[in-house]
Amino acid sequence: MRAVCWNGSTDVRVESVPDPKILNPRDAIVKITSTAICGSDIHLYDGFIPTMEKGDILGHEFMGEVVEVGREVHNLKAGDRVVVPFTIACGSCFFCNRKSWSLCDNSNPNAPIPEALYGSTTGSGLFGYSHMFGGYAGGQAEYARVPFADVGPIKVPEGLEDEKVLFLSDILPTGYMAAENCNIQPGDTVAVWGCGPVGQFAIKSAFMLGAERVIAIDRFPYRLQMAKEYGKAEVLNYAEVEIGEALREMTGGMGPDACIDAVGMEAHGYGLDSVYDYAKQFVRLETDRPTALRQAIVACRKGGTVSIPGVYGGFIDKFPIGAAFSKGLTLKMGQTNVHTYLQPLLERIERGEIDPSGIITHRMSLNDAPRGYEVFKQKQEDCMKVVLKP
Repeated sequence: MRAVCWNGSTDVRVESVPDPKILNPRDAIVKITSTAICGSDIHLYDGFIPTMEKGDILGHEFMGEVVEVGREVHNLKAGDRVVVPFTIACGSCFFCNRKSWSLCDNSNPNAPIPEALYGSTTGSGLFGYSHMFGGYAGGQAEYARVPFADVGPIKVPEGLEDEKVLFLSDILPTGYMAAENCNIQPGDTVAVWGCGPVGQFAIKSAFMLGAERVIAIDRFPYRLQMAKEYGKAEVLNYAEVEIGEALREMTGGMGPDACIDAVGMEAHGYGLDSVYDYAKQFVRLETDRPTALRQAIVACRKGGTVSIPGVYGGFIDKFPIGAAFSKGLTLKMGQTNVHTYLQPLLERIERGEIDPSGIITHRMSLNDAPRGYEVFKQKQEDCMKVVLKP
């Protein structure tokens, strides 16, 4: 089959690889009908996530048709259309029993790797996201093996096209959980750093959960325009205004009730802090650039919440823990517990409360994936989201 393979920093290729096979009685094989390039994939593309190996198959946002199931998979059959969560969960460990699916104890066979790197284990296995997270082949391919298929995939009702439901695999639940973590109360103002796909869904979700105002922050006009038109947010361009000052002015001097960092480890910015982070990351003295996170912590009102769906991979410097402590902030973060949100968000899609396909700007064949990565990373052609069709 054809698959998108990582061959080094900024080097992805479509290659012929062996078809996946059932390895465990709880596996399923899915023929991919739609897959996508995620902002998190860019961290792999740029070489900031360790333990990648040449030939690793990328992609963790995918859906398709079941073609084969293991003997212990009784909830699926050949011909079912399914969306597959990017987090892999066994369904029966301590964490899965508490609905903390992304912390599954049994789906990452390589848990000792992050423990050696960071002094702590990570959560569940992830599709197409390095050997630190299990070394699982991803879904930017013609077929994928889905472990624990009796727990993860959700069936897609007839009549719903792929593009309406594809993002249940990751970014829609991620944006929704980011907003849910804010503990939004009636009348609240939520600020969202980053108007990429997750940021757009965080904006929509904040309104669905009762926010009165959402303020979106970015520097690209087309992303701010989508936040304004698709998300109904107020917008700030951080290249034109000082964000902290602008947010204080917009909130009567208090700051937002909650702040969402939908940017993560490759944040951009202006000023000495930004130069400092670029330099330290370049020489690998710092793994992540926390520009957006610093701003969110400093901007948030006293007693507020900072929600962090943006991916961080290791260590950051100049973290304003004093500000977070003195203001009594709550910080909530982590990989998304996708399984929790699949059915509720599917129902919202069916009721017409949200149309996730509204963020798609580019549709390409799987063979065009290398170009798709470059266009998405460089934000060329006003690219918001790339969907690939095997």
